[in-house]
Amino acid sequence: MSELEYPPVDGVAPGNGYTHVVTGRGQWVAVSGQVALDVAGQLVGIGDPGAQAEQVFANLERCLAAAGATFADVVKMTFFVTDVAYLPAIREVRDKYIPGTKPAASAVQVAALVIPEFLLEIEAFAIV
Repeated sequence: MSELEYPPVDGVAPGNGYTHVVTGRGQWVAVSGQVALDVAGQLVGIGDPGAQAEQVFANLERCLAAAGATFADVVKMTFFVTDVAYLPAIREVRDKYIPGTKPAASAVQVAALVIPEFLLEIEAFAIV
């Protein structure tokens, strides 16, 4: 596990569910955007952002583990959603996988993802 630092930022409003700045030393790990596909490549949770988020975070966890990392090593996540109304459901799942201090994060509403039934895609960067 890396030793990450979360320096305070003067003059910036506190983040709601994310940290503005995360630093650390170690090996950089980039995890491509994950979508709600199970191990067989089947879409999980058609029309259900919470179910899709569960699969996405499970996929992220497996990808991080392949690099010797955990969610505790994540410094930055980017959430791509087709509707920002899905964010509460996604954050609920995120909070199960990442309790406590959250990494830096961005959320972007997009017109569409590569397959129309995908409601979200999340990428992550970690330092181990």
